[in-house]
Amino acid sequence: MAQALSYRPQAGEIPTDPGVYRFSDAAGRVLYVGKAKNLRSRLSNYFAPLHTLHERTRRMVTTASNVQWTTVASEFEALQLEYTWIKEFAPPFNVKFRDDKTYPYLAVTMADEAPRVIVTRNRKISGARYFGPYPKIWAVRETIDQMVRAFPIRTCSDSSYKRAMESGRPCFPGQIGRCGGPCSGKVSVADHRAIVDEFVAFMASPDPRMIAQMTRDMKQASADLDFERAAELRDRIGALENVLESSAVVLPDTVEADVFGIAHDELAAAVQQFRVRGGRVRGVRSWVVDKELDIGLGDLVDSVLQSAYDTSEPPPREIIVPELPEDAVALEQLLSGLRDRGAVRLRAAQRGDKAALLQTATLNAKQSLMLYKTRRSADYVARSRALTDLQEALGLSEAPLRMECFDVSHLSGTNIVASMVVFEDGLPKKDQYRRFNVAESSDDTESLHQVLSRRLGYLADAPPTAGGALPAERELPVTVASASDEDDPDVLTDEMDGEDGAANGIPEEEPEELGAAPRRPGKFSYRPNLLIVDGGQPQVAAAARALRESGVSGIALVGIAKRLEEVWQPDSDYPVILPRNSDALFLLQRIRDEAHRFAITHQRTRRKRDITSVLSEIPGLGAARVRDLLRHFGSVARLKQATPEEILAVKGIGPKLAATIAERLAG
Repeated sequence: MAQALSYRPQAGEIPTDPGVYRFSDAAGRVLYVGKAKNLRSRLSNYFAPLHTLHERTRRMVTTASNVQWTTVASEFEALQLEYTWIKEFAPPFNVKFRDDKTYPYLAVTMADEAPRVIVTRNRKISGARYFGPYPKIWAVRETIDQMVRAFPIRTCSDSSYKRAMESGRPCFPGQIGRCGGPCSGKVSVADHRAIVDEFVAFMASPDPRMIAQMTRDMKQASADLDFERAAELRDRIGALENVLESSAVVLPDTVEADVFGIAHDELAAAVQQFRVRGGRVRGVRSWVVDKELDIGLGDLVDSVLQSAYDTSEPPPREIIVPELPEDAVALEQLLSGLRDRGAVRLRAAQRGDKAALLQTATLNAKQSLMLYKTRRSADYVARSRALTDLQEALGLSEAPLRMECFDVSHLSGTNIVASMVVFEDGLPKKDQYRRFNVAESSDDTESLHQVLSRRLGYLADAPPTAGGALPAERELPVTVASASDEDDPDVLTDEMDGEDGAANGIPEEEPEELGAAPRRPGKFSYRPNLLIVDGGQPQVAAAARALRESGVSGIALVGIAKRLEEVWQPDSDYPVILPRNSDALFLLQRIRDEAHRFAITHQRTRRKRDITSVLSEIPGLGAARVRDLLRHFGSVARLKQATPEEILAVKGIGPKLAATIAERLAG
């Protein structure tokens, strides 16, 4: 690969002013749009030696054949122009937003002669005032039902309203007292407009003072013996109280803010937006973001906010985000321009009620991201496409119907363990997961070589079969096990696994001499189509050496590096780059993450078992005292650092026993 790009401009040609740049391909399609305070400084990063670039950036700049820029007067103007170009060109390498659903809104048609309230998913009704979005359509209808009781505005269709006005006969909601529109004859068009304004004001910022005023008016009407008016106000007060009670109070009544929780990994991000009006969560929206280039949380926040608002959906006065972008001041200015009045302020809440709400939004975003991945992996069409794409990208003779992924975990070079997870037809086969203990090893690559050698020893004398299946006469029963997470390792307990360490019934491979005869045939002898290791070139090289030494052939091997999501093959100078949003890369990432989770779980389990085993061997320290001791200190680190005097504070521990415990743990 050439180390320089033919279209690279001379450094002196690039201005040092603020501006916006765009990369285009030979056909003129805009690939990426970005902004910069200093164009020369920013663009020089893209034209660094290719081998130093992030893989996704390298793919973008090598796909492009031209770069252009436009200078502007300020960082704010750069942000405006970037926003316009992204909307116009939809560049494939910029962050792509995909709503996971269309949300229902409560809309008031303010442009009509007699505005009405409706449930709609259409955000382009001329002159309409929108409230929401709501997570479910029944939530909108319930809100309208309660609000119309307090503010009897029109709910009938335009045709019904026109027919009623022409005939002089009220529409059906007007006949039963559920609509106070002019067609009912109870109010004029001007009076109805005043009620609509009250409705909109309350929805925009629910104010309990309105209820207090209605309460005073009700008491006055009762004192004036106007019982009909008092009863009407009583019903309106009850309806408004129901509306307020249906929204969770999270912040002071004066707060008007949007809270954005973001959870992201190398491929995608989930965004959760809480709309807080009058201190209450009035709407929730979530969507998924596809990440083509590797961008940080601050840049992600920048892109999210630019896409979340427009003139039809202006931002509130305050926006709470997990991290402020570099151009926060310019972004505030851009968002303020979308409001009728008042400025927008960005905040990264660190403590207090707003930080707690941000944490809740982030938790919901994490759940949304997990749900998105779960739904994607459960899609049969997506799994089939992923396997086919993997076959083509890796040059395999057949689709990898059975894949095994290996990962190594250790604690500062001790307690070295490894995991093997199995996926068949794109789905995990948890009853075939395996765990390995590594007695001695110099580094991760040596550990991986040992583990692969032991695993491949089961295949050395097994004949290859189609699709990785094992002949029926060789299959022996194994314990079906769950590979779910263990208890939280940071909360110590006195529970111990069995002596063989096979927690949850999952077979655990103990250290053995290389080349020894396999001890456990059966499903462990199934032949994979593809071996995957967690890591880059060094890990792949170690695994390839184990594959050669075993004499097993016909099995493909790749490694997937965590940070860059590169797919490495043996004896290859450059990785295979799968499209960022491809099902194939998603599947490899899921397998890698599952292997990592399983290895970490086992490593933590052994760590807990080690400390409880040491304590149990101390004379005079029974199971109950071990449990009390662990609960008192709460973590292995704190217990090991404790002095005899601190251990003595635990109920049932005497001075001599405390000194013995401290001495044993120190050794």
